[in-house]
Amino acid sequence: MAYEYSDWTQIRVTVKVTMLDRVVAIMSMIDPNLMIEDMSDFQINNRYGELVDEALLNADKTVSSVSLFLAADANADETIAFIREKLAADAIEATVDVRDVNEESWVNTWKQYYKPLHIGNRTVIVPKWEEYEPEEGEIVVRMDPGMAFGTGSHETTRGIIQMLENCITDGCTVLDVGCGSGILAICAAKYGAGLCRAYDIDPIAVEVAAENAIENGCDIECAESDLLAGVKAEQYDVICANIVADIIIRMAPDVGRFMKDTSTLLASGIITERAEEVTDALEAAGLYIVESIEDNGWCALAVKKLIK
Repeated sequence: MAYEYSDWTQIRVTVKVTMLDRVVAIMSMIDPNLMIEDMSDFQINNRYGELVDEALLNADKTVSSVSLFLAADANADETIAFIREKLAADAIEATVDVRDVNEESWVNTWKQYYKPLHIGNRTVIVPKWEEYEPEEGEIVVRMDPGMAFGTGSHETTRGIIQMLENCITDGCTVLDVGCGSGILAICAAKYGAGLCRAYDIDPIAVEVAAENAIENGCDIECAESDLLAGVKAEQYDVICANIVADIIIRMAPDVGRFMKDTSTLLASGIITERAEEVTDALEAAGLYIVESIEDNGWCALAVKKLIK
C-alpha cells in the first residue's frame, strides 16, 4: 500500500511501555530526532501552578508512542517497511500509524507537555513562551526546539546536562556534535564557557539552534556538519555528543584528535543494553570512562583520553 504525503509525514509506533526502549533504538536507526509520548511516569504536582490537560489525566499509562517526522521528499513507504521489518524481527507487537502534518501543527501539539524542568543542581530549562521567576543561583535556559531534538525532558539530555554542569570552567572551549535545538551548547555558554560551536547534519536544527542561542543572549557558532566531517580542526576542552549508540561508535576513532590531553567527551543517547558496546569502541580509540549516569534505561558517559 502506498501513502500520499504532504509537507511532513509522521510515522508513529505505539507499543507496551516495556518495549519502548527497543522501539526507540529501532527508529533511531532512521532518525535520532524522535518524539516520545510516555505517560507511564507522568505525575501531577503544582510546582509550577500549571493546569493539566484532561487528556493527560486519562491517558493509557501502559503504552507509549514513538514518532519520527519525514520531509516530503523522503521515501516514507520504504521507511515504514523498514520499521515493520525490524519490529517483526524483534517480535514486538505494535501499532504503526501514518499521518500528514505541517510544521505549525507539529510544533504546537507538543507544547502542552513542555513545562519548566529542573536539571542538575542549578539548571532550569524553561519554554520560551512560559513565564518563570528564577530563584537565587539558578541558571535559566529558554528553549523553543521547534522541529529540532532537545527540550531537556528526555533522559539522554538530562544526564548529559548534569555532567556538563561539572565540566565547564570559565572560558573553556566547547563543541556540540549533533546539536539539535542547541540546548547543550547554550547550557555550556550559560555556565561560563568561552568559544562554543554547535553542529548538526540537519539544516533545520542548525537554524533552530542559532535562534535559541540568540534568545538566550549566547554567542554560539552554529553550522552544518555530518558528525565531525565539517568541524573546524581544533581541540576543545569539552565535546558533547547526545546522539545514539551507533553514531557514537562511528565517530569514536576520530574524536580524539579534537581533544586535548585534559579534555572531556560527554556521550549520551545510549540505551543501557548497548553501553558496553559503546565503551568498547571508545576504549579501542584510546579513551576511557570516568563517569556513567543511568536513567530509566538510558546511559550518559563522561570520557577522557588515555595518556601513555
